[in-house]
Amino acid sequence: MAAPRDGFEAVEAEGSAGCRGSSGMEVVLPSDPAVPAPLCPHGPTLLFVKVTQGKEETRRFYACSACRDRKDCNFFQWEDEKLSGARLAAREAHNRRCQPPLSRRQCVERYLKFIELPLTQRKFCQRCQQLLLPDDWGQHSEHQVLGDVSITQLRRPSQLLYPLENKKTNAQYLFADRSCQFLVDLLSALGFRRVLCVGTPRLHELIRLTASGDKKSNIKSLLLDIDFRYSQFYMEDSFCHYNMFNHHFFDGKTALEVCRAFLQEDKGEEIIMVTDPPFGGLVEPLAITFKKLIAMWKEGQSQDDSHKELPIFWIFPYFFESRICQFFPSFRMLDYQVDYDNHALYKHGKTGRKQSPVRIFTNIPPNKIILPTEEGYRFCSLCQRYVSLENQHCEHCNSCTSKDGRKWNHCFLCKKCVKPSWIHCSICNHCAVPDHSCEGPKDGCFICGELDHKRSTCPNIATSKRANKAVRKQKQRKSSKMKMETTKGQSMNHTSATRRKKRRERAHQYLGS
Repeated sequence: MAAPRDGFEAVEAEGSAGCRGSSGMEVVLPSDPAVPAPLCPHGPTLLFVKVTQGKEETRRFYACSACRDRKDCNFFQWEDEKLSGARLAAREAHNRRCQPPLSRRQCVERYLKFIELPLTQRKFCQRCQQLLLPDDWGQHSEHQVLGDVSITQLRRPSQLLYPLENKKTNAQYLFADRSCQFLVDLLSALGFRRVLCVGTPRLHELIRLTASGDKKSNIKSLLLDIDFRYSQFYMEDSFCHYNMFNHHFFDGKTALEVCRAFLQEDKGEEIIMVTDPPFGGLVEPLAITFKKLIAMWKEGQSQDDSHKELPIFWIFPYFFESRICQFFPSFRMLDYQVDYDNHALYKHGKTGRKQSPVRIFTNIPPNKIILPTEEGYRFCSLCQRYVSLENQHCEHCNSCTSKDGRKWNHCFLCKKCVKPSWIHCSICNHCAVPDHSCEGPKDGCFICGELDHKRSTCPNIATSKRANKAVRKQKQRKSSKMKMETTKGQSMNHTSATRRKKRRERAHQYLGS
């Protein structure tokens, strides 16, 4: 995948760009679904097509599902590319080399040995991010090692491990204690007894800590996460090494069955899925994965319960609302602002545009979810839900319309509420930021601009392909001509330089004689 631009504005631009995304990449279905996708170290790859406004690349390609930066995973293969046996063998060898050094079973065995050690022998290598047994000490003697690792520390691995802060791959921003405790209390108040934590390691920790310290709490959780380092802290029924962008269980069928059993336990009752994907990830592959988890849960349902939905909390920035609701129409966005410990911007207590943009999307009715009044949230009797303090009810929209925590203003020309910093543009005929470009890209089809379909189903796609092909050929001819002229110029310059050098040498000889 293409790398997103850095900063809050980059992610917001990608979310508001509709089906395109700022990167101009679309996930597409393979021509033959029966043919399995090629594998990279992160599991099955996804098929992409690169698209720009009005232009398209006709050749599709496979790339890593999890990494948006090719520095992290450089897998690339054209859809119609045929690989030799030698290249396939080399790829398989590379994939094996990239896997964790220890199997899931070995990690569990090491963990059981580690907790039996006396406190003075429990060590953790901060450089290698690994629990050390006595036999390992010699290999890590020159590394920074943390000693006297307590059971309490083992129960909070997210505080031992360095967060993976590459937002293009892992984006391991961890819930602040405030948000994490709110989620645990909310899940308990809603009556859930099992939580499938997809990419939420800190929530998983707190649920387990609460269960071990409070006999009244009987909530269980299972963590699915791409960070294999958590394998060394949990038993097999508590953690699965998992890629949420392609529904890939790294430990195969064994881990898949652990997840299936957890989802279908007690006939699938009193369970919820809570997920916090990397904000740089594409919504479509995430939605496909979550629907596969929902299908797995439904397998354990009776025919009478076929209408039920798996309760979900999807934690994501508010500007992805339209994309998420496109795949899950029953989802509604809550006003609660989720904040993170290790993120410079997404923190509690900030005001204006500096407030955290991260929200909770859920299929649970909003009137059942109580937000903390001590943090300024209040109940709107007209909307029948809790909203933030500045989110005022608009009598024209008949709704509390603010998405970002600020008071929004109603535009009578647009017939909707907009951000307070936006103004109505008579050229664009809608509200936008004051310094926007009136000729910027529009939502909808890349080819014709219509809003009722995507580029792949546009009736003008054949004409567009022919036009784009002609443009590419013209560019190639122009580029070849420029290269020839450059080469010719460089040759002439080299000849002139040689002549000048010889004249200087003759002059030097004459003056010296």
